Amino acid sequence: MARTKLRQSFSYAIDGLSYAVRSGRNMKIHLLATFLVIILAYYFGFSRLEWAILMLTIFMVLAAETMNSAVEKTVDLVTRDYHPIAKIAKNLAAGSVLLTAINAVIIAILLFGPHL
Repeated sequence: MARTKLRQSFSYAIDGLSYAVRSGRNMKIHLLATFLVIILAYYFGFSRLEWAILMLTIFMVLAAETMNSAVEKTVDLVTRDYHPIAKIAKNLAAGSVLLTAINAVIIAILLFGPHL
């Protein structure tokens, strides 16, 4: 029984990620950037440490974007009308994505700079 629940939990998570990719324009942009960065890292022969830092950075951005989408959908579920607190919640979630994206650019400069 526990195995079925675990499998079901993974299924729900995969459904969520699938929805994020299908419905999120920004998620598609992040995934395109991920694809390009991985190709460049492979081309430059990144070390294991560089790969680890790169993967951590990529997954932070993707996780932040997914959480942003979850906050937006939750706020939309609660109210369709304009409300200043709803706006703040959405802006805060978007701000977290911006912070991770800025971090990703800084990490990219630090990792790719020496190879260029």
